[in-house]
Order: sequence, then C-alpha cells, then structure tokens
Amino acid sequence: MTNQHLFLFGGGPPFPPTLCAAFADCVDGPGPVALLYVPRPGSSFSSYAPVYTDALAACGITDFFHLPLSPHPTDGQLQQLSKSTGIIISGGETECYQDYILNTPIGAVIQERYRSGVPVAGFSAGALLAPDECRIPAIDQRDGRDLVLEGLGLLPDAVLSVHYDTWDEVANLQQAFITTGSLYGYGLPERTGIYLNNNQLVRQEGPLPVVLKRTEEHICQPSSPPSKASSGKITES
Repeated sequence: MTNQHLFLFGGGPPFPPTLCAAFADCVDGPGPVALLYVPRPGSSFSSYAPVYTDALAACGITDFFHLPLSPHPTDGQLQQLSKSTGIIISGGETECYQDYILNTPIGAVIQERYRSGVPVAGFSAGALLAPDECRIPAIDQRDGRDLVLEGLGLLPDAVLSVHYDTWDEVANLQQAFITTGSLYGYGLPERTGIYLNNNQLVRQEGPLPVVLKRTEEHICQPSSPPSKASSGKITES
C-alpha cells in the first residue's frame, strides 16, 4: 500500500518548522510543489507566496508551481499539477475553493496524486476541503449561514474545524461529530498543524488540537459482528 500524507492547519501559513520538515521529507522525486490559490483582486500571490515557500526552501524544496484556481484550468496547468511532488491548498473564501476544486479536473488530479503518495497540505480553507464533507461555518460563509458541501475525501470518516479557538468552533465540531457519526473529529486552533499518515494522526505542532474519537461498545456476539451503528462513547484527548 502506498503511504498517504495529509497535513492540515487551523490557520494560515507559514508552515511550523517540524511539520515543514516532515512535509519536505514526503516530497519524493523531481517535479514541482504546487501552490493552489484563489486570486484576490488587488493583491499579488507572487508577493505573498514566500510565506509558504521560504520555509520549504530552507528544507531543500526549491521547485514551485503557482496555480491560480478558476472555473477553466488550462491543459498546461493540469499537466503541471499531475507532475507535482507536493500540493498545497491555500486559505481564503472556502466556498470558492470548493467550487473550483470539487468535481473538477483539478480535484480529480489532487485525489489521484494523494492516492499515489504525494503529500497534500491544506491551510484553513484548504484544510476544510479534506474530509468527505466540507463543513463551512456561518462565520466563513458569504450568506452568514452554516453550509455543508462535498469534500475531497482525503480524510474519510472525520469532521474538521479550523480557527477552532478564534471562531469558537466547540459547539459546531461536537454537533458535526454527533450528527455524522464520524469516527474522528479534529478541532485545529489558529496556529496548530497536524500530520496524518494513512489517516492516522502521527504528529502535531502548535497549540494542542482537540481530537474527538468514537469508541465501539458492544456485547460480543460471534454470529453478528459489531457495526459502526453500535458505537456510543465519545472520548476527547
């Protein structure tokens, strides 16, 4: 089985040093690290990009490809993305990122590269895209209401909140965890990052994340294996 590497951050860049080094260690072979972003009127991503790239350059990663997201990516952009050895999805308006990535050629390439072992990092909005469901809280939504959209499925059977401290996401994460019946819930404070290897949390940096886990409680009945529906205990670490 190919190892899969997912890095999720509760706020914006830069990479914290330990997780930056871990991401760089997962980059394998020639090819660029792709930086995906939604262009903002009146601002230049090229001038902002060093907040991502400087830390990675210090870890030996120097080849980067900037991919401005749009409804119509070019063939050249898709070819470059398909050759990427790392993918970073930036922050911004989550709904725009979801619109430009999910069920598009770009989203399909991201999923394929991830399954092939290419590390994927998501900051804020980029992190919210990782689970099966992209859950956008009212504070981050243009109409001021909670929104549940399709996610990339890189982090299955889990729900996720970012800006956990500054957006006061305690109730939203608990409710999503209970409503979906997910096995895990992750609440990432502003300066927190986590690294999941094959969907298992193996490293964190910054303020401690909130991790909700669902444990199986059942009576042993050999003729009737326990199902996920029998889960009933929530633990927090």
